[in-house]
Amino acid sequence: QVQLVESGGGLVQAGVSLRLSCVASGRTFSGYAMHWFRQAPGKEREFVAGISWTGDIINYANSVKDRFTISRDNAKNTVYLQMNSLKPEDTAVYYCAARYGAPATKGSFDYWGQGTQVTVSS
Repeated sequence: QVQLVESGGGLVQAGVSLRLSCVASGRTFSGYAMHWFRQAPGKEREFVAGISWTGDIINYANSVKDRFTISRDNAKNTVYLQMNSLKPEDTAVYYCAARYGAPATKGSFDYWGQGTQVTVSS
């Protein structure tokens, strides 16, 4: 079956970096845009970043622009989220999501991962 499996989360201090990974399996993901979303306690899930299949279209939430970088390795069916200069407000469960076609910031997505916890202490 189709699976998106995130990893790389953890408990870190403010100012440091983390890299999240999401490995996709179970089908070919050719043509799929990949995304990262996050959900903090008591808040709605929000878009973080998205990247097209070819990598030529990349979108970021304003809150992470200039600190986070999304990338993908299609040969490894893996998408990454490099997070630098982490802040306590980045604390959330981070989810990977796949959507056929162009990246999107909202709407329906075809596949979701189970999430990985990122906790940033001050």
